[in-house]
Amino acid sequence: MPTAPRRYGIWCKCIRKKLALTTASDLIGIMAPAATADLNVADSSTLAKSATDSQRADSQASIAPRPGSRCYDIQKLPTLKEFAALTSQTTKPDTYPLARQVEKNVPIYARESIDLTNAEISEQLQDEWYHILLHGPGVFVIQGFFRHPTLIDDANAAYAAIIAKETAQSNGFAKGDHFANAATNDRIWNSFSKHCLQDPASFLQYYSNPLFRSVCEAYLGPAYRITAQVNVVKPGGKAQVCHRDFHMGFQTAATASKWPKGMHIASQLLTLQGAVAHTDMPVESGPTRLLPYSQLLESGYLAYRNEDFQKYFLDNYISLPLQKGDAIFFNPALFHAAGGNLTSDFERSANLIQVSSAFGKPMEYIERIPLVQHSWQLLQEKFREEGLSDGVETFLQAVTEGYPFPTNLDRRPPAPSGMAPESETDILRRGLQEGWSVEQAVEALRDVDAANVD
Repeated sequence: MPTAPRRYGIWCKCIRKKLALTTASDLIGIMAPAATADLNVADSSTLAKSATDSQRADSQASIAPRPGSRCYDIQKLPTLKEFAALTSQTTKPDTYPLARQVEKNVPIYARESIDLTNAEISEQLQDEWYHILLHGPGVFVIQGFFRHPTLIDDANAAYAAIIAKETAQSNGFAKGDHFANAATNDRIWNSFSKHCLQDPASFLQYYSNPLFRSVCEAYLGPAYRITAQVNVVKPGGKAQVCHRDFHMGFQTAATASKWPKGMHIASQLLTLQGAVAHTDMPVESGPTRLLPYSQLLESGYLAYRNEDFQKYFLDNYISLPLQKGDAIFFNPALFHAAGGNLTSDFERSANLIQVSSAFGKPMEYIERIPLVQHSWQLLQEKFREEGLSDGVETFLQAVTEGYPFPTNLDRRPPAPSGMAPESETDILRRGLQEGWSVEQAVEALRDVDAANVD
């Protein structure tokens, strides 16, 4: 039978584990009188030593391997062999049964076969798109995203007027491009807002396309924010370098390496990239170069900058021709680059769509009030004809904040029946139903802004 110190050492060990106490005096203090009655001062000293020895042994026994680095090291990238294993996967048509076909590993959907009024089919489509973007090839195409070429023509006319105006004001200064020389490009930053101010009618028709809402919510959920930029690449325009997109893709390598690994993953979940073809895009005109499945490389925001990975991209990318009105959507972490325009007489034009999660920060700031001022009467006409149709809801989502935070909760407290105040989308939806004037709609948005200013 163990001696008293040994017995009490064992007993203390059990108690310490149960109560998470750390000192022998703590243990002595909580002992039951029956347990301590036969201990003299010497026994207490022995007990304290025994408990301390036991604690030290426990501590040594419980030491686990040290955690690895929380950040990726740009000097310790995956091998090209590992990258090739990811990007050499084959997309099986059976995985995406609603796609018309799979071409070069990219699922192709046809607008004419998409019935958004069928809730079951719509849900299945969104499931497929979500899987493609997150777990699959990372990119898909919707042919005929805009079914009426005249709408694209109207938008192009608005873009041409904007470009002419900005060119006249620029004194020959070429606008920048994120990943290419801008000298041969025409660029419209924030084409979303400028389109509305130039031609509200075509803007309303363009951004009330229900497919926008269906695609965006498939990946980002509700209350997303749309921004857009037009890029016109002229004959001889050079290709971009391979890259990943906003957010993490727009950091320097040194800065990106400071973000913890989890944020590298989160970055690709906060944004959806897309492009609508505003001209036909034959391969020789340089449609987007893509490397399917490359978004699966977790450290890719560092790897894409590496020369070996850049060369691998150039040796293995694919490119798909598009027709005017087609749209392509992809995970922002996909390795991609705009191609070079090798034609001698053809300008390639696209409206580049960037959609942000309600929980993320968009790249561009959208001033909602001028957009509502210019489009409210047209939206009211659409509402009177259609009610709260998918198109009306899609447009409201595009021009207003669907997420009510951040806000000043003293001035805009949660509604009695909810946990959040009304969002701008909620407010203007109510305005449509109540027949507000332009002035009332604008004043409601200004009230929201005023409430959020200290």
